[in-house]
Amino acid sequence: MRPRAVNPSTRLLVALAIISILIFFLAEGTRTQKQAPYWDSKVRAATLAQRCQDAIRQEMKRRGIAIDFENDPNGSGLIGEQNTLITTDLGELRSKLIATNPNFAAVLIQMFNECGLRNGDRIAVGLTGSLPGANVALYGACEIMGITPIVISSEGSSTWGANHPEFTWLDMEKTLFDSKLIRHRSVAASLGGGSDNGRGLSLTGRQLLLDAVKRNGVELIFTGNLENIIEAGGSLHENIERRMEIYDRHSKGQSYKAYVNIGGGLASLGSSQNGKLIPSGVNFYLHNMNFPARGVINIMADRRIPVIHILRLTDIAQEYGLPLEITPSPVVGEDPVFYRDEYSISSTIIYTLLLVIIVVAFIRIDIKYYIKRQTKILFPPRREDDWEL
Repeated sequence: MRPRAVNPSTRLLVALAIISILIFFLAEGTRTQKQAPYWDSKVRAATLAQRCQDAIRQEMKRRGIAIDFENDPNGSGLIGEQNTLITTDLGELRSKLIATNPNFAAVLIQMFNECGLRNGDRIAVGLTGSLPGANVALYGACEIMGITPIVISSEGSSTWGANHPEFTWLDMEKTLFDSKLIRHRSVAASLGGGSDNGRGLSLTGRQLLLDAVKRNGVELIFTGNLENIIEAGGSLHENIERRMEIYDRHSKGQSYKAYVNIGGGLASLGSSQNGKLIPSGVNFYLHNMNFPARGVINIMADRRIPVIHILRLTDIAQEYGLPLEITPSPVVGEDPVFYRDEYSISSTIIYTLLLVIIVVAFIRIDIKYYIKRQTKILFPPRREDDWEL
């Protein structure tokens, strides 16, 4: 049997595919890694965040608080226990670990610049004890950019956060402040948990949080009855109003340039559902969603203040170029958030033009073949018998 002839169009397509792949790899070879915008500030902020972590770890050692290396493999000191008397709700260990990466401070530098923040600007901040790594990163970014944060904290913590009763988030913060690593700290604090008044905690747990606020010399936000914390009372709405009063009092006549929420504090978000509805990262406005309740973040957005929502750390890490795994220990300045890939524009243009020329040439060849073939079909050569009468 005579072998079937290969259609020239097929040969041309195969050749074109091979040439296209070669040109792709040539263009890919021009890729170089360049420093991302704000590289210097990002490195300095991450370095400061690392120093803050070291200071917290040393203070824990001094106080005789053990680090759980099974759940905190890098020994950051920013991962607490699964359950303690001041644990308010469930938390995701993976998010807590992502936040311990000191390079998270570089992500906040990026977000601050997206909001247009500059040296001397004032921002309002709502923190919880649930993500101490992200809290430390925030302070690192603020210090490097010269931003003044007016911070209100919720003392309680979800699982794996700053939930050591004798070394809460406010204790960590004061350690950094006393070490002169940061120039600002919380101006007020609530208990956190249900209604932002410690609902869901035992009487002992609420008392431990009250003691922590008192020993750190921070203004207490507690709208219930301090004389009888068993029947504390108070409401979330009242706590939200108190927070807004404090923010307005500390604004010193300046408008806040951004509001940063870190964690799932109810007074900050309004409800736990809001934490899921509001996109993570920078939001210049909040869409008209059916929010179950309104928290500080909604009020700030109504004032046309950009809000930065730090809660679903996995989403943020993927968007801004942080690894989802923190082992081996991250190195300051080496995550993708510090760099960007660039291609040689001139080489890319040349390769593109070359590919276009080759494609056009192949099309012309194929058209010529097609015309020749159709001509033979329409006007076949006459055989000698056709000339006989």
